[in-house]
Amino acid sequence: MTYSPVSSATSLSVKELRQDFPLLHQNVSNHSLVYLDNAATTQKPDRVIKVIDRFYRQDNANVHRASHTISARATHAFEDAREQVRTFLNAPHTDEIIWTRGATEAINLVAQSYGRTFLKPGDEILLSAMEHHANIVPWQVVAEQTGASIKVIPLTPKGELDMATLPELLSNKTRIVAVSHVSNAIGTVNPVQEIVRQAHAVSAIVLVDGAQAVSHFPVDVQQLGCDFYVFSGHKVFGPTGIGVLYGRQDLLNQMPPWQCGGEMIKQVSFDGTTFNTLPFKFEAGTPNMAGSIGLAAALEFLQQQDRTSLQQHEEQLRVHAEQRLRQIPEIRLVGTARQKVSVVSFTVEGIHNQDIGFLLNQKGIAVRTGHHCAMPLMDHLGIDGTIRASFAPYNTLEEVDYFVDSLQQIIKQQLYSCNASEPSTQSESNQTETAATSLEAPFSQFSTDQNAANTLLDALHSSRDWQSRYRQLMLMGKNMAPLEQHWKTEDSRLHGCESQVWLHHHYDDNSMKLYFAADSDARIIRGLIMLVMLLCNGKTALEIQSLSFEDEFETLGLLTHLSPSRGNGLRAIVDEICSVAHRYL
Repeated sequence: MTYSPVSSATSLSVKELRQDFPLLHQNVSNHSLVYLDNAATTQKPDRVIKVIDRFYRQDNANVHRASHTISARATHAFEDAREQVRTFLNAPHTDEIIWTRGATEAINLVAQSYGRTFLKPGDEILLSAMEHHANIVPWQVVAEQTGASIKVIPLTPKGELDMATLPELLSNKTRIVAVSHVSNAIGTVNPVQEIVRQAHAVSAIVLVDGAQAVSHFPVDVQQLGCDFYVFSGHKVFGPTGIGVLYGRQDLLNQMPPWQCGGEMIKQVSFDGTTFNTLPFKFEAGTPNMAGSIGLAAALEFLQQQDRTSLQQHEEQLRVHAEQRLRQIPEIRLVGTARQKVSVVSFTVEGIHNQDIGFLLNQKGIAVRTGHHCAMPLMDHLGIDGTIRASFAPYNTLEEVDYFVDSLQQIIKQQLYSCNASEPSTQSESNQTETAATSLEAPFSQFSTDQNAANTLLDALHSSRDWQSRYRQLMLMGKNMAPLEQHWKTEDSRLHGCESQVWLHHHYDDNSMKLYFAADSDARIIRGLIMLVMLLCNGKTALEIQSLSFEDEFETLGLLTHLSPSRGNGLRAIVDEICSVAHRYL
């Protein structure tokens, strides 16, 4: 089957389904977890967890070639898992199913084995503007290696492929077409079957990235007619570190091995090596046996469900979310294709995506923010990134309503609430008045005297819990005067931060003290900048070098509660400040 929209009412028992997923039954930030980050990874049903546990407790042995019972059991389970995948995709032959670490490795395998072998200067590779980086970068690398060039299918304003341009982009120079079945960033379902038909008309082969498709609707590779199809286990209720490459048998037989080692050989001597047959010639080394068996359990679990009811329920969640979000004036939906899976991307006017994600997390809601590994798509849309809520069958309409209600509350608090309702201090409100008048802007606003700095730091330390401390940081960021636009240059921009951060410094020759000025487009980062400025501004290079930033952050709980991307951004700011200080030692 391929994707087809559904609209009838669902008979799915979501309450019963949720009981199969243990991770969902926990609290985050003192709220019941609402997990809306399923496009990044899905949660795992009990049977997957138990199958992997049982394998390691009872059947853990290396597969193939062994003569003992445990290895035989492991081999049977491992190869049965391959057959389960073949059935799941309706592939013609089991030896067309290649185990990989994930969709990314599968694409790299095809790019390096097929692409590097058959591409030549003047050949063309056709991608789309909505591809994940994993379906862009491998083709860029092989294009550089072979002299081939890359063309791109553009998008319509709704976030759909502009299929009217496809006949013009395809030619007798086109050798490979690589497209996503479903966009991970905006949820668009692409007309893969038609793309395959047109590509084959010019004798091009087609690779389909199905990472975002297989959990949402049945996939039949024979009906699609594609030459290669890839997906990752963790996106379809399976374990991480396991993925699948389906390839047409005749193409796989023409392709040389990509990685070499054990298992992918028949005979080895110092005079030469004879490679194994399919599928083993592409599976060098000890495979991820537990991952393969866990993935098979996940696919079996999914196939035992009523897939139509699952699809209906997900569609109901998405439509309900989009209808409610459209009623909020500050929200702009991104990606409004006619055919979509249960992915909703949006931005909020006046509030950075990171801040929204962080504030939702304080209410127990997990969403994804950023460019979603689709930077060319974001450039095409003219935005830096989005907030993405992605739904799975175990999500509920009540969760959607709680998510939208929480979002409305956040927007009201961040854009329209009175500062007087927030915790504040006299020193904070008058920080610019206590600044050293000898410093030029923008450094003067950060040069509070030590007593004022200590008062602000004490307010952070005395906060009763992380939520209170977070509100204090957000208020500090809100009250921090922004850098004027001419200070926000590319030269002053720090890399390693998910949001944009600009940093400048001033060295006072008389006092030998350093002063820093910084800004960000994310309010939480502005609050963290203010914290760092309080710790280091007006100190000598030696004093800055001796500061224990990590200890201070650990005491405040920043490294525990901040996401890894924000933690890395905070460290990038500190690293740059320490690097500047080192120049003046």
